[in-house]
Amino acid sequence: MLRFIGRNILTGLVTLLPVVLTIYLLYWLVVSAESALGGLIRLVLPEGLYWPGLGSVAGLLLVFAVGLLMQAYVVRRLFTMGEQLFYRMPLVKTVYRAIRDFLDYFSPAKKREFEQVVAVSLGNTGMEVIGFITQATSEHLPPDFRGEDSVLVYLPLSYMIGGYAVLMPRSAVRPVDMSMEEAMRFTLTAGVTGKATTPGSRDL
Repeated sequence: MLRFIGRNILTGLVTLLPVVLTIYLLYWLVVSAESALGGLIRLVLPEGLYWPGLGSVAGLLLVFAVGLLMQAYVVRRLFTMGEQLFYRMPLVKTVYRAIRDFLDYFSPAKKREFEQVVAVSLGNTGMEVIGFITQATSEHLPPDFRGEDSVLVYLPLSYMIGGYAVLMPRSAVRPVDMSMEEAMRFTLTAGVTGKATTPGSRDL
């Protein structure tokens, strides 16, 4: 009886937690934008013209405007120059660079080989692990790592943030018919969630 109750409680948690956490994250973003920008808007607009949610709308418009401005070369150069200040500050530069590098993976402005999901063979054991190609050519690698016909593969770890960057012979990897999001979710949960296949795997 206790096992039956515990199993159903666990099933309920697994079902509800992703939904609840996603809704809470969206709620937190909306409330934060409303709190941060709503007060500023009240100072500019007459009280009668302000309505709840205007701060969130202003937040979306602000994010859109920044994305639009970043299309301009001059703005990108100015942003890069300002970004150098973070890279010179102790501790801040480590945190900022890690966040920047992580978010750059999802930037639509960059065409990334990181989107190529591969299965990596572990010697002659027959075992394979899922990885992501981060460098398909050796030109951006340190000189000592520019091996002949090798690729740099990121191997994520399950149930934690982290992984290994491994230089692999091209013959030791093969393309997998999974998107980056599916493969990351599949790996981080140790395959518990299963996967949804999508057509269109690419050749290395």
